[in-house]
Amino acid sequence: MNKLIIFTDGGARNNPGPAGIGVVLYDENKKILETYKEYIGEATNNQAEYRALIKALELAQKYINSGQGQNDQKVAIECFLDSELVVKQLNKEYKVKDPAIKELYNQVLDLSIFKSISFTHVRREQNKLADKLVNEAIDEKHL
Repeated sequence: MNKLIIFTDGGARNNPGPAGIGVVLYDENKKILETYKEYIGEATNNQAEYRALIKALELAQKYINSGQGQNDQKVAIECFLDSELVVKQLNKEYKVKDPAIKELYNQVLDLSIFKSISFTHVRREQNKLADKLVNEAIDEKHL
């Protein structure tokens, strides 16, 4: 595998409030490798967005190290998020001032050990599956 494409979303109802994350991992042929959803308890939207990305990078490692003799440095990762703030922070266009967000930001950087990694903002319509997973995770916990 030369490239892994990741779509993530995180959301909180009432911000902060009940929160969930959604992750979709694709191979370079845009075939879905895995979907993931999780209720994460009380959080802000931004905390949920970062936690979704952290989970995605953790999940990505098992596909990258899947016995083909390749290591992390040979795989390019493309991450797509609908949070413009998080993307601009990760691309170092905005500073991270909030201490709780700074900790999550640093966790993303610690997991970014791949050949290359990019963070791109997409509109919510382009992130429908990850968004759906977030809402399912929250709804399942609160029904």
